[in-house]
Amino acid sequence: MSAHFSEQELIRREKLAGLQKLGIDPFPAPLYPVSRTSVDIKENYKGEENKADFADVCLAGRLMSIRDMGKASFAVIQDSVGKIQLYVKRDDLCTGEDKTMYDQVWKKLLDIGDIIGVKGYVFTTKTGETSIHVKEFTLLTKSLKPLPVVKEAEGHTFDAVTDPEFRYRQRYADLIVNPHVKEVFVKRTKLVNAIREFLNERGALEVDTPVLQSIPGGAAAKPFITHHNALDVPFYMRIANELYLKRLIVGGFDWVYEFSRNFRNEGMDRTHNPEFTVLEFYTAYKDYEWMMNITEQLMERTAIAVNGTTKAVVADKEIDFKAPYQRISIYDAIKEHTGFDVSEMSEEQLRDVCRQLHLKSDASMGKGKLIDEIFGEKCEEYYIQPTFIIDYPVEMSPLTKKHRSKPGLVERFELMVNGKEIANAYTELNDPIDQRERFEEQVKLMERGDDEAMFIDYDFLRALEYGMPPTSGIGIGIDRLCMLMTNQPSIQDVLLFPQMRPEKMDNEVQAEDKS
Repeated sequence: MSAHFSEQELIRREKLAGLQKLGIDPFPAPLYPVSRTSVDIKENYKGEENKADFADVCLAGRLMSIRDMGKASFAVIQDSVGKIQLYVKRDDLCTGEDKTMYDQVWKKLLDIGDIIGVKGYVFTTKTGETSIHVKEFTLLTKSLKPLPVVKEAEGHTFDAVTDPEFRYRQRYADLIVNPHVKEVFVKRTKLVNAIREFLNERGALEVDTPVLQSIPGGAAAKPFITHHNALDVPFYMRIANELYLKRLIVGGFDWVYEFSRNFRNEGMDRTHNPEFTVLEFYTAYKDYEWMMNITEQLMERTAIAVNGTTKAVVADKEIDFKAPYQRISIYDAIKEHTGFDVSEMSEEQLRDVCRQLHLKSDASMGKGKLIDEIFGEKCEEYYIQPTFIIDYPVEMSPLTKKHRSKPGLVERFELMVNGKEIANAYTELNDPIDQRERFEEQVKLMERGDDEAMFIDYDFLRALEYGMPPTSGIGIGIDRLCMLMTNQPSIQDVLLFPQMRPEKMDNEVQAEDKS
């Protein structure tokens, strides 16, 4: 085993043995009486004005630096919210002739990355830095692996860890050495909480629906397949929760929502991950016009909760989520950005337009996919400020109600922001006969080779036959929305643990060495 430890790792294990020899448990019981945080102390300590309130503080965190000055040391400890300087004096840690805690433990057996607890009083150094004068410290966890070195001076960070392979694979270390990363995930939680509060205030009910499904319905996507051993049947990881939420509308709930972990066995890029989070909600007796208005309100509320303003900075652009948003039909968008009026075109004519625009088209693609390809490749990028793309052709939307006044179209919108779809919403199709015909058209596309075409969900059709009230529904991509609100360039930057190829661990390396 030791052959695969680095020199630094071996040294740390030697220090571990040294601590144990001194009778010090390097991994003691977890209870430690923390009374303050670094941020609390820095924000509230006022010197002589309230020093009595900070005469006996206790906090815990990770040791990030030590500056030895002989009989005293300065160090920096990082807790869950920030960093603060420590002042450690030999005479304070030593009792009588016993110099162990300073000369042996503090100076020789501690390492950067160790987790310690300290007790002492707060003071201000001659340079004006709020610090803790340590009167007692406890080793809470010995770190056996060295942290990547990040240099800081005068408030600036040098040599920050930026390698995506390291950061995404070892997110735990990334969070330690890149504190700004933690703020992204704090904001993500604020975003989710703001949405939940918005919906709960309006009477929506949060629910849970199955992740394992016998029919992968509710979206056009390629599913992951698994096997249910107890039932001895194949199951699919859900690609959407739409059809289950609409079953609940049939059952008598007026407004339901779910933060759904979905899985689509498709490509990975800057804005796509096979495992992702979507908010979906469905409201009875509403339509897509109402849904556009409520979506504007929700986006405003979320932006303010995350950033304190309706505006978000994304790269070099400022995006304003304040309502109202522009609304434009998908046909008008295509005509504006390509010059082609595709509103009356046949499948073959659309295929010819794709050829002229140098876009992908094959025999598996029906009218809906061809129009989607044209819009996605030639139009999406132009919609930077929040924009509703509305009134899609019926072929693109097998779960959507036909437009009440525009033949051949459905009552659907997508919310585009920064050139990407953030939300997709419909006036929901509640005619079971029409829905069955739409599903059958999807089967024909599947037979042509479209592996994203929808299956027929006969139980959902049965539910519709009991009667679903007029309903509007929406799906909002939480990961993409979080990218916008936190100015992150990649979806992997807003996922704590994004998917990556498995790496070879020590035991696998050793097995290869033996062979």
